[in-house]
Amino acid sequence: MPDGHTALKPAQLTDSFGREISYLRMSVTDRCDLRCTYCMAEHMSFLPKKDLLSLEELQTVADAFIRRGVRKIRVTGGEPLVRKDIMDLFNGLGQHLDGGLEELTLTTNATQLETHAEALVKAGVRRVNVSLDTLDRAMFQQITRRGDFDKVMRGIEAGAAAGLRIKINTVALRHQNAGEIPRMIEWAHERGHDMTLIEVMPLGLTGEDRYDQYIPLFEIRDELERRWTLADEPSRDTNGGPSRYVRIAETGGRLGFITPLTNNFCAGCNRIRVTCTGRIYMCLGQDDHVDLRAALRESDDPQAALDAALDRALIAKPERHDFAIDRPDQAPALDRHMSVTGG
Repeated sequence: MPDGHTALKPAQLTDSFGREISYLRMSVTDRCDLRCTYCMAEHMSFLPKKDLLSLEELQTVADAFIRRGVRKIRVTGGEPLVRKDIMDLFNGLGQHLDGGLEELTLTTNATQLETHAEALVKAGVRRVNVSLDTLDRAMFQQITRRGDFDKVMRGIEAGAAAGLRIKINTVALRHQNAGEIPRMIEWAHERGHDMTLIEVMPLGLTGEDRYDQYIPLFEIRDELERRWTLADEPSRDTNGGPSRYVRIAETGGRLGFITPLTNNFCAGCNRIRVTCTGRIYMCLGQDDHVDLRAALRESDDPQAALDAALDRALIAKPERHDFAIDRPDQAPALDRHMSVTGG
């Protein structure tokens, strides 16, 4: 029995299907300096600052998750590195790496990575995912609707030079980059970067026809297997992620496949998402959520309120998502954009 001076450790976050939640994806902004055609509309209306959690509130939320057994945090956006003073949050989160947190990482488009790479390493970040869909400058402009390709390349190089392990994330787009994917794999593997291919996800209106963009990844894999020798790795992403990885004999590198539409990966889901407004989305592919901002701003005991909100969220976490792209005139599965949810 604990004495009066010993606090009971909060229970591990476990959902109603027995899955332990050890991975938090935490968005810090819905803003981005690119406008990728599969992600957002060209003329986006971003959230007012008052709706966003402050960096201090984001730290408090992260602390609550770490107390409940989260061992990995990925900072996301939008583009997380465009948020003012974002390194204050990374430095704060990095203090937990000597305690319960095992990994701190982020997903970025690398436009700001040249500036922040060394500071990220000092904060404890050891690897990052870089979203990059083409090596062709003209196609880069077409997909992102803006952006400086050379700046992104410098960001990737600076990240690697600072000691970051880099994984390239590429969304497969039938009429834009599908034919370029082998070249991208060779480029990534030559530089020691893993790469992951991702199917288009039906989130939010973007001004583009996602049915026209979509290509199932089994088509890409079939094409790659006519070129190279692909050997399935014995397990999924070692960090519990949705990627199914192969090793390519000829390049020596790893290639992942994230297939929300053609191969549901929910059975082993160990993650939960918090938006920059403090909403927990228990599943990327569903709209149910729990509001943490209210717990932070309206309770006399924010820690207790956060724990109660986390418990409600875990009870409501669904068994699987319901993504589908079935016909050209179909509305997106969810109205919210990926940049709002957190990439």
